[in-house]
Amino acid sequence: MLGAICLPAHAKVHHRRHRPKPLKTQIAELLDDPAVSRAHWGIVVTEMDGKPIYAMNEGQLFQPASNNKMFTTATALALLGPDATTETRIVAKGVFNGPAKLAGDVVLVGAGDANLSGRALQYVEPADRPNPAPPAPDPLRYLAQMADQVAATGLKVVNGDVVGDDTLFPWEPYPEDWTIDDAVWGYGAPVSALTINDNQIKVTVTPADTAGKPATVSLSPAVPYYRLDFSVMTGSPKSPSSIEMERMPGSRELRIYGSIAVDAQPDEEEVAIEDPAEYAAVALKSLLEARGVEVTGKARAQHRLSTDTQGFLAESAQSVVDLSERAPVAANPVEKVLASHTSPPLEENLVVTNKVSQNLHAELFLHQLGVAVLGDGSTAAGVRVVRVFLTDKVGVDPDDFVFFDGSGLSGHDLVTPRAAAKLLQYAAEQPWFADWKRSLPIGGEDGTLAERFPKAPLKDHLFAKTGTLGEARALSGYLECASGKTVIFSIMVGNHTPRTHADREAMDKIVAAIAETN
Repeated sequence: MLGAICLPAHAKVHHRRHRPKPLKTQIAELLDDPAVSRAHWGIVVTEMDGKPIYAMNEGQLFQPASNNKMFTTATALALLGPDATTETRIVAKGVFNGPAKLAGDVVLVGAGDANLSGRALQYVEPADRPNPAPPAPDPLRYLAQMADQVAATGLKVVNGDVVGDDTLFPWEPYPEDWTIDDAVWGYGAPVSALTINDNQIKVTVTPADTAGKPATVSLSPAVPYYRLDFSVMTGSPKSPSSIEMERMPGSRELRIYGSIAVDAQPDEEEVAIEDPAEYAAVALKSLLEARGVEVTGKARAQHRLSTDTQGFLAESAQSVVDLSERAPVAANPVEKVLASHTSPPLEENLVVTNKVSQNLHAELFLHQLGVAVLGDGSTAAGVRVVRVFLTDKVGVDPDDFVFFDGSGLSGHDLVTPRAAAKLLQYAAEQPWFADWKRSLPIGGEDGTLAERFPKAPLKDHLFAKTGTLGEARALSGYLECASGKTVIFSIMVGNHTPRTHADREAMDKIVAAIAETN
């Protein structure tokens, strides 16, 4: 009979499962770091059914930044549906003398389509994209296709104007408390029912081949819209490059100045279009003329100014809304449709909006909600629809949020972490959940999380919306944990030290701790 074999005590240690510190302890230690301890933190973690796991300041208000897009896109998907589309039309308003001559205007009627651009839809994951990338499509391709349709009608002379009509929404290009500095750049582009190329222009500054010579500049699309005041010189090799772009509010003069090293790569920036409807009219007039259609008038915009006299909060807080009904569609006066373009389905734009955190597209969703439910495309109407949906359908406490826009660029937006968690729980129980979850960035994989959580065990196991605005940051979503179960989390921070990433690093470590301990 063999005797029992005894292992040394130290050998048994290797078979013991590592037990991490409790989540509460790990978070306390992370937030005790002087680099982040003076910031304001709010955290909530729950089971998928809402059962609490951890909470800290979960009922306090934070700036959500782009976490706001979760609320906007979920409402849009639930109320408008994944297959919703819009139709942009070119119509003739006037009297025809045969098919060739129009005494009147050619009007490009905006319908809130976010993708009249060169963007490729459906969204393709980075790993599946061709390398090298194919040439980008023409940003004005759909406008050109509609111009082809107009020319095919036989129209040769327009004794009138080309009009960009964005009156589906009132002309409220910038929601309350959008920063004036943002208005120059593509991410702060104005909101319009007639959106072309994300309402932005790519500006490319290229150094000359010899130091001391002026650099060159090009615009895409090459539409004669901005007047350029350009004074960028080419610097010596390895010299610092510094290029500034400025535009006063309401101005169509773009000032570009500074220097760029002779051996530097071209500098590319996205600059916002001051008046998208006017820009679209200028572009369409040029396209029609290139196809042999003479236009005797000018290119101009047609806006509809708001007549609302209530305060924003009073209007957006009204709660009498039947979300199951749709506002009646107003009848158009007699007009001849010359061309049209139908947008991609809503779900395709939803993925782009959340993956890359596209501000303008979120705002267009908000305005479309106002049109569809209330027959009013104003910012306040859209916010009102979102508010009623969140309180009446999702069950969010009405004191747990206040929104002034649909993207999170407004500094007035406020939300609690528990409101974000409540939305995430509700969404997971809906028939449209798969479409909505598919729109969230994936850790270490794509969108705004492509460079975060790049390694196991978090890579490809985090589905969350990011948010960054000034000294506010947020991250909320779904996390697949070490045990195999999925949890809901929302982490928000405000008043962190400016121009540092310590808060983001602490946030990512908190996510890792959540995954490890659940």
